[in-house]
Amino acid sequence: MSKLTKEEILKQAKENNVEFIRLQFTDLFGIMKNVSITRSQLEKALDNECMFDGSSIDGFVRIDESDMYLHPDYDSWAIVPWRKHQEIQTGRLICSVYKSDNVTPFEGDPRNAFQSVIDKAAEMGYGFNVGPECEFFLFKLDEKGRPTLKTGDEAGYFDLNPIDQGENCRRDICLALEDMGYTIEASHHEVAQGQHEIDFQFGDGMTTADRVMTFKHVVKTYATKHDLHATFMPKPIFGINGSGMHTNMSLYDLKTGKNVFDDPNGELGLSKEAYSFIAGIMEHIKGIAAFSNPTVNSYKRLVPGYEAPSYLVWSTSNRSCLVRIPASRGKGTRVELRCPDPACNPYLEMALCLAAGLDGIKRGLKPKPAYDKNVFGLSEKELEEAGIECLPGTLEEAVKEAEKDSFIRETLGEHIFDNYIMGKKAEWEDYRTKVSQWEIENYLIKY
Repeated sequence: MSKLTKEEILKQAKENNVEFIRLQFTDLFGIMKNVSITRSQLEKALDNECMFDGSSIDGFVRIDESDMYLHPDYDSWAIVPWRKHQEIQTGRLICSVYKSDNVTPFEGDPRNAFQSVIDKAAEMGYGFNVGPECEFFLFKLDEKGRPTLKTGDEAGYFDLNPIDQGENCRRDICLALEDMGYTIEASHHEVAQGQHEIDFQFGDGMTTADRVMTFKHVVKTYATKHDLHATFMPKPIFGINGSGMHTNMSLYDLKTGKNVFDDPNGELGLSKEAYSFIAGIMEHIKGIAAFSNPTVNSYKRLVPGYEAPSYLVWSTSNRSCLVRIPASRGKGTRVELRCPDPACNPYLEMALCLAAGLDGIKRGLKPKPAYDKNVFGLSEKELEEAGIECLPGTLEEAVKEAEKDSFIRETLGEHIFDNYIMGKKAEWEDYRTKVSQWEIENYLIKY
């Protein structure tokens, strides 16, 4: 049940002089879209009567089946803070997409795909909590307003003004997010120059996926206000750290609210469900990678030496591992997947992570023993002897792994899987056939 009612939203819109409302949804590849309406149409939208043309959206439908409906999530209602002091204000609602009969959830909507997995978890008695750690870069603009790769700061991990030139922008982002109902737990400069992280409080899976999409929109909006460009590109600069979206996950009992992963009497304070959840993630992560790390550029972050995990091991303390179990126990017991990056579609990434963990629980899978050494320091021979495998090394390899694992297709459905994979194959082919600056620099004179 929604916490907000239609009447409350209509009242807030009128009292705050909200004249424009953005009905937002997300395409297959994690790009936010929206249909704008005036307040005169808000009641119609809240009654699920707002229609749009889905044929122009990546991975949606053909031209001959284009009519689709937007069903707003009442609890996503917010007045956008960057228009707050203007006479006319703007609101937003996050929507799920329905087919032309206005009854059937559209199978190509990432939000619907995630909801389907959440429903399956509920049938097993579980709720799903997620806490993402989103990193991004802030770059200066040139005289024509185009983004450069210049950061304007010399800062490193946890540094502050004056060498952290993004501090004021980051402050305004945090204040705007709090205006929209977020609880900001931490905000700081990251390791690389121009790199930042803002962490917000965990929440149920769908709310958190919605918040990731809103977060990216807010960050980009306020960067522009500070004459900067924000990017969630995983590895914008060679030789320094890339940006990740570590994903912290836990299950809770729907009846009692207890954290299912916590067991004071279990080994390392973890329950058997927690171990099986880890094992499920490990079993399917190679195929999940095409969704958690969705771009050609993603795999330039997943290389040894820059704190990004590329080896399939887990640990309670080792930050070079793929899955880490943070020290907190009790309500805070959680599994942290460290490979995802913020270019991913959060609905698909979280759907696959939850489904993989549930698969591990249903099958009673057990992970290999924890690995507490620095994996980055091992030679190829030592890795082979230890039986340690790697994540895919390229987008092409990740797509092939996704195609090999029938679990991925079954979780997302044929529509999403086929259209997504087709798009990623086209992306790889475009990259593969382009001539890069590296090739020019290395081959033009030599040959």
